[in-house]
Amino acid sequence: MGKLDGKVAIVTGASRGIGQTIAELFAAEGASVVCAARTVNEGDHMLEGSLASTVAGIEAAGGTATAVAANVSAETDCQNLIDEAVRIYGRLDIVVNNAALSYFVPIADFDANRWMRAFGVNVHGPFMLSKMALPHMIKAGGGAIVNISSGAAIGQGRGPYDNTGTGGTMYGATKAALERFTQGLAQEVSDKNIAVTCFSPSQVVATPGTVYHKLVTGPDDPRGEPADYMAQAALLLATEPVEKVNGRVTYDQQILAEYGLLDDAKGRGLISQGSGYSQI
Repeated sequence: MGKLDGKVAIVTGASRGIGQTIAELFAAEGASVVCAARTVNEGDHMLEGSLASTVAGIEAAGGTATAVAANVSAETDCQNLIDEAVRIYGRLDIVVNNAALSYFVPIADFDANRWMRAFGVNVHGPFMLSKMALPHMIKAGGGAIVNISSGAAIGQGRGPYDNTGTGGTMYGATKAALERFTQGLAQEVSDKNIAVTCFSPSQVVATPGTVYHKLVTGPDDPRGEPADYMAQAALLLATEPVEKVNGRVTYDQQILAEYGLLDDAKGRGLISQGSGYSQI
């Protein structure tokens, strides 16, 4: 039996990278996964990955998944995504807000439209999807909303500074907002058996995007971590009892180690338990 048997999950940004890995693991654990992104087919985006390939991979492995094209900054797309999940599978238990947009540009040079667009994807999308999902989760007797953040949410602290920064101010601001939103919503639904959580990678995750931008060279780069860490942390936060995780804002390796899932002796290994990973 899988940890998510009978559950229905939406994963945004599921065409590649962290979102794809989370969708694959959730499906392997028995969930029916609605994979959402803007890249529908290979070749629609300059980076490798698409909804079609994610769903095909899940189905080839024996899982259940559906692709729904969505721009999460658009209210109509968010509503359609929720409606399609419920129409196809009859319920909604989990939302993973993973889709993100960034432009690494200093504030003095930042285009206002790009700023608004990024906040639309990184902050407004999670707000709209969470709000729209809540009635279905309440009807089902509970659920989980898992938000994906970044270490960029933590500021540099006060000066003096020895450089002019890396152009990540906007991205960090959106993720800081997402973390504050997480804990506020967690408090608001604390009597509804719904866990609202947020976590970040502990290191750069090797994805088509981070490799393209030369943040890491690939999965074996010691500066980074495998996407599976993020997927396993998402699974933990989506399945642990609400009272144990609601309102948690953490890092993937931190919570995996806390639950005995990270092999600290090796530093980069997960401890396998059957079909998934469980507390030891």
